[in-house]
Amino acid sequence: MTHPIYLDYQATTPMAPEAAEAMRRWIEAGFWNPHSAHRGGRQAAAAVEVARGQVAALMPDGGRTVFTSGATEAINMALIGAMRAAPPGRRKLVTIATEHAAVRDTAFWLEREGFDLVLLPVDAEGIVDRKAARAAIDDSSAIVAVMAVNNEIGVIQPLDELAALAHDAGALFFCDAVQAYGRVSLPGGADMIAVSAHKVHGPKGIGALWLREGVEIPPLLHGGGQEQGLRSGTLSPALCAGFGAAAQLMAERADEDADHVQALWKTAREAFSGWTLNGSAARRYHGNLNIRREGLDVARLMSDVRGVLFSAGSACASGSGRPSHVLAALGLADPQIKSSIRLGFGRYSTAKELKAAADLINRAAEAQ
Repeated sequence: MTHPIYLDYQATTPMAPEAAEAMRRWIEAGFWNPHSAHRGGRQAAAAVEVARGQVAALMPDGGRTVFTSGATEAINMALIGAMRAAPPGRRKLVTIATEHAAVRDTAFWLEREGFDLVLLPVDAEGIVDRKAARAAIDDSSAIVAVMAVNNEIGVIQPLDELAALAHDAGALFFCDAVQAYGRVSLPGGADMIAVSAHKVHGPKGIGALWLREGVEIPPLLHGGGQEQGLRSGTLSPALCAGFGAAAQLMAERADEDADHVQALWKTAREAFSGWTLNGSAARRYHGNLNIRREGLDVARLMSDVRGVLFSAGSACASGSGRPSHVLAALGLADPQIKSSIRLGFGRYSTAKELKAAADLINRAAEAQ
């Protein structure tokens, strides 16, 4: 049976063989609890700390890394914790209309709890409205939350500029770096950063929250306080080891991976020359291609092209029946949103696969 061509890297990435190998020992024999005091527990704890160092190596200097079950938990921990810990008078959370659902839905929940929320608009390319940002970020702001690389359109926001606005107003700057970690520069001015292993060729079920030194937030989960008093629960040495190995590989292969993605981007743009690009072409991670074609029925296209695994938007929102809030924020009409597809590629994609996928997709689109 021929395997389908995988072009959905924003949803998840193929696991690196090195990450799988790093996990194997801790799955098969090293079953010990890393929080136990005996020799087996100490060995497991040592593996966790090696992994923590590997993950932290791609973060800014001067902070601590806390393992979580994934980026969604890290985002909730950061936003809810920091809003609850904010000084009196700082009740506002400022974020962008195109943020991932993990940020948006947490922000909406906080608003229902009585906090103030501002969703900043973006322009037609998906870049934040700087004038609106300057007006919204003031001395009542507690957090400014900005995604580094958008999961649907790949757009890169002006992170350093927004971090400076936050700090000038006395607010914390939070960055969802799930799509950026190991691929593009993380903001040196961030106070909190959330990342996920399975977006960088690691295992599902583990992520991390990085906190700058001096940033203190209350825990969401209570219990044994295993993760630095901030996140209770028994850690999986296997998941930590897999994340650590994947992070180390991202660092070691950074230039090679970047060159490969750039070459694939050029191939994809040529192969889909008759389509319209959604989002900025310049301020963008080039492993993400979000495009549309007038009159296209994407649901039918995905059914017709069974040999290619691609997306009509965020995997987290698939099946919801709601049009993409990201594409809507760009000003696209509902028919344009429904005629858009997202292709994600990276380290283990090949130009041959990409060309073959483009041929299948283009022929099916033209046949509609």
